[in-house]
Amino acid sequence: MTLLEERPSSTLSTGSRCVDEDIDGMRFRVHRDAMTSEDVFREEIEKIFAHSWLYVGHESEIPEPGDYVRRPVAGRPIFMVRGAKSGRVNVFHNTCTHRGAVVCRRDKGNSKVFQCFYHAWTFDSEGKLVGVPGKDAYDDQLDMDALGLGRVAKVESYRGFVFCSFDPDIVDLTTYLAGAREYLDLVVDAMDGDVQIVPGTNEYGMQANWKLLVENSIDGYHAASTHDTYFKYLVSLGTDLSIGVKGHTKDLGNGHAVLEYLAPWGRPIARWEPIFGEEAKPEIDALRQRLVDKHGPERAGRMCDVNRNMLIYPNLIINDIMAVTVRTFMPTSPTSMTVTAWEAAPGDELPEVRQRRLDSFLTFLGPGGFATPDDIEALESCQQGFASGGIEWNDISRGMNREPEATDEEQMRAFWRRWAEQMDGGR
Repeated sequence: MTLLEERPSSTLSTGSRCVDEDIDGMRFRVHRDAMTSEDVFREEIEKIFAHSWLYVGHESEIPEPGDYVRRPVAGRPIFMVRGAKSGRVNVFHNTCTHRGAVVCRRDKGNSKVFQCFYHAWTFDSEGKLVGVPGKDAYDDQLDMDALGLGRVAKVESYRGFVFCSFDPDIVDLTTYLAGAREYLDLVVDAMDGDVQIVPGTNEYGMQANWKLLVENSIDGYHAASTHDTYFKYLVSLGTDLSIGVKGHTKDLGNGHAVLEYLAPWGRPIARWEPIFGEEAKPEIDALRQRLVDKHGPERAGRMCDVNRNMLIYPNLIINDIMAVTVRTFMPTSPTSMTVTAWEAAPGDELPEVRQRRLDSFLTFLGPGGFATPDDIEALESCQQGFASGGIEWNDISRGMNREPEATDEEQMRAFWRRWAEQMDGGR
């Protein structure tokens, strides 16, 4: 009998059933039903993804009036477009107000209007209904203003990162981001405020619960064992990895968390390593000096020498490591998810620096790189192990007896506490 069968949902809520924290006993456990139950999956869609701020895209993806991108957010088809008249970022539900067909039918492009191919109702980039074939059949009773595209309930941007929420009563984005703002600022300021999402997308899936990827993305404990091949590759090129993963983890509030550690390998921003080649050293040194001059040695040091893996709850990961990766993932079932990843870079970056950045992105973080296949194998292995039964709980207690280090699990506990709170009905 599983825990969910022992404790029916009519008496105890999902979050309380699945997360067990004993502070005095320094024990934190998550029931494996959280990763396998259809009931939990359905509740997550309703209670978490419908009531959180969710990443849509970056303003740099739609720089010109009429530029648009479409993508699913929390399983709902939406599209983001730069209004031709207002110049603002609009995010619409991708459905015609007539009979429901999608109106934005390409992943990206530029258009003055969006026409439903079913009955040719036509909308402009501000969402206004501007064309209806055979409009005279309505005897002037058709309210064109009321039949514009549906806007997603809330849309806000923080330093170019665009989020939406389907909850009209959610707190403002700045409040929601809490301590994560400091780390987003580090990423943006290291690029002189000129962040650009590099064209091209990594899209893949895995047969594992989405929360396993949350944990994995901010987990420093698995690096040495899971990614041993990559580390041996770096050592063969002359990289000194003797410092290991040394740093700390931190609860940033509202379910957000960060793993921050001294970079044991190079960073194209301004930390040279042999993998970049001797000819790149003067250029990388100059980039570093520019950051020191602008931000001072301490903050520039954090930009140049420190890696950070950050979760913005519930499903956005910013990996500011050997490349700056923006990654989202969405469950399609209790045991599967889709993953989308982009690379962020300074808009005015020199071609040779951009090449090193993209090489780092693909070599380690790409679907065919060193890290991602390892992580997929690990997470799918966990999901397979859950099916074995015999063990009900995962243990996430590491580091409860000390100030959290980079190989501890406080950052995961921050996520799970917020998850449990929302699953219990907290918004």
